[in-house]
Amino acid sequence: MMCFDRRTFLQQSLGVACASLLEPRAYSSFLQSPGGSTGAELLARMTWMNPPASFNRSGGKLDVRSSPKTDFWRKTFTEYVTDNGHFFSLPVEGEFTVQARIDGQYAAQYDQAGLMVRLNAENWMKCGTEFFDGQRHASVVFTRDFSDWSTMPDLSSTAPVWWRAARTKNSIENSCSLDGKTFTFVRSGYFPPRVKVSVGIMCAAPTGPGFQAVFDELKLDMG
Repeated sequence: MMCFDRRTFLQQSLGVACASLLEPRAYSSFLQSPGGSTGAELLARMTWMNPPASFNRSGGKLDVRSSPKTDFWRKTFTEYVTDNGHFFSLPVEGEFTVQARIDGQYAAQYDQAGLMVRLNAENWMKCGTEFFDGQRHASVVFTRDFSDWSTMPDLSSTAPVWWRAARTKNSIENSCSLDGKTFTFVRSGYFPPRVKVSVGIMCAAPTGPGFQAVFDELKLDMG
């Protein structure tokens, strides 16, 4: 069971944050190397951390049913720590850009689906669509032992959204798009450089019975 209300945490943290940090701005595509991996080829190389209730992989599409009472969060606002969300990933070194089109039948508080970059249980980033207060939000969490959380209104209340995470030097930059071409910047945060990480898709259902999420158009470019 959830040990605290993350909405309350967000409201309090926004009181001391600069509002402009949450405003979307035009975001240009990262230069992508021609040697990237896509779709079915990429999914075939990925493995589960915390397998979901069920999943089906068909070509370049992954259909996932999350298990209930799952989440990724550490300590902030309370001592609540959970690391049992579903994460489908592969190991990556150096700089990269990963993206996917993500859709879900979001219904319960904090239902979430998106991308994740993970060094270990204390250092990770997740970004994607998260459902709370009865509507979808674009959501990003960076964790360095303690998790933070930032949100803005989602790009759509019904359509799938492309999410992109780009690791450059000691940072990860997040952006999202409705067409997979024109991306809106969401957030940039620190991430430890020069270490191998796991990169992939994640979903979780912290308070509800679980929900269906669909991932496709997956792409990973190095450099």
